[in-house]
Parts: sequence; C-alpha cells; structure tokens
Amino acid sequence: MIAPVTLAAEGLPRRAFSVADVERMVEVGLLDPDERIELIGGELVPMSPKGARHEALKILLNRLFHRLLSDDIFVAPETTFRMADDTYLEPDFVFYPESVGPVGLNAGNVRLVIEIADSSLDFDLGHKAAVYAAFGIPELWVLNAKIYQTTIHRTPSPLGYRSIRMIAETDFLEAAFVPGLILSLSNLDLPE
Repeated sequence: MIAPVTLAAEGLPRRAFSVADVERMVEVGLLDPDERIELIGGELVPMSPKGARHEALKILLNRLFHRLLSDDIFVAPETTFRMADDTYLEPDFVFYPESVGPVGLNAGNVRLVIEIADSSLDFDLGHKAAVYAAFGIPELWVLNAKIYQTTIHRTPSPLGYRSIRMIAETDFLEAAFVPGLILSLSNLDLPE
C-alpha cells in the first residue's frame, strides 16, 4: 500500500523531519516499519512499488556481486543509507570497505551506489541522482529494469554529476572504485 500524498503545501514552508524523528515515528507506530519511504532534505517521500523485473534483476545481481567482490568490500542490499540528519535513502545496493562496517557507513566512505528503476526511473535519474551527487557519492549506477540499460554517474559536484554515460545491456559495466566489479547485464538470465 502506498501512503497518501499531498501537494497542497507546495511552495509553502513545511516542517522538516530528521532521521531520528522518522525512527521514532516507526517506534511508536505512526509509520509501518515496512513502509517504503525515504527522507530527503527533511521531507518524507513515498517510493514506488517494485515490479517483478526490478526484483528479478536485484536477486540476480546480488548473487553475482557476492561472487565477484573481494573480502575487503561489502555490499549492502536495500539498506537504510543515512546520509545526514535529515536525509536517508534506500538504494538497491551500497558498496563500501569492509573496514567501515555497517555502523560506520556514511556518504564519505561509500564507493558505489546502485539503483534499479522501473516506475521510478525519472526520479532516480533526476532528483535522486542530484541528492547522491550533492553528498559526494563518487559513483552511481541507475539500471533501467525495462530495457536493461545502465546510466553511470561519476564526478559528483554540488550541482550534479559531471560525467554521465549510458551503457547498453550488451556492454560491460566496470566500477571505478570497486576493484573487480566488472559485468555485463547480457550475461545474466534476465526476465523478458
């Protein structure tokens, strides 16, 4: 179930929430723990439901990542990625050094973030990519679950990523900051 949303206050000041506020809302039952929301700049943003192709691609990639990665790199699927006191996102995959550990995970030590998108593609390529860039995430991959094309974002700045490339399903993806992470989506048993 998607929570009701409103645009009634568009252009008006709104009360900003913190990550601690949202965690407390879950604790007291105001928000369901499984509700798909993100907190961006203090505003709660409901996330689109995930389609079958999204889930299939995520499962295939998760298996592959664990085979490709060295022991000194961790990958966290669907983690609550706390980026600031007023911002957390729920990316499909976050790659970070093993030495950091899950508790130490923050925007300063992430190597790669991957978002898989079907119904949320425009948001992931636009506003969400801008948020990742503003927090200095060095590399973002947005995988289009409908046509299996990947958009690679690198060189973050406060105004967005300065390098954006489209990679076809048949071409190889190579992470700039995750050694050994090289793959082609065409080598996976992708759903039609």
